[in-house]
Amino acid sequence: EVQLVESGGGMVQPGGSLRLSCAASGFTFSSNSMSWVRQAPGKGPEWVSGINTGGDSTYYADSVLGRFTISRDNAKNTVFLQMNSLKPEDTAVYYCYVVLRGARYWGQGTQVTVSS
Repeated sequence: EVQLVESGGGMVQPGGSLRLSCAASGFTFSSNSMSWVRQAPGKGPEWVSGINTGGDSTYYADSVLGRFTISRDNAKNTVFLQMNSLKPEDTAVYYCYVVLRGARYWGQGTQVTVSS
């Protein structure tokens, strides 16, 4: 069974930082690209960042480029999202995401709230 468990969310002031983690199981983590997506209240899902299997290619939405960094530890089956210089518009539930044989899998999400 594929499982993705996100953690690390919380409430932070504008300009602050958070580091999200996603622990994966039930599939060969090191053989699959991973992504983070987010969903703000009342809005549809927004792709945030992606990383290839080896971790040497990373991709970012324009809205987070230069502020967020995705990384992975294949030995620990974990993908991370370091978020710096957070803005109120980053407030959302953040999910890690993988596509396996055409099926999409999400975790339960972790809430990030940026507010003064």
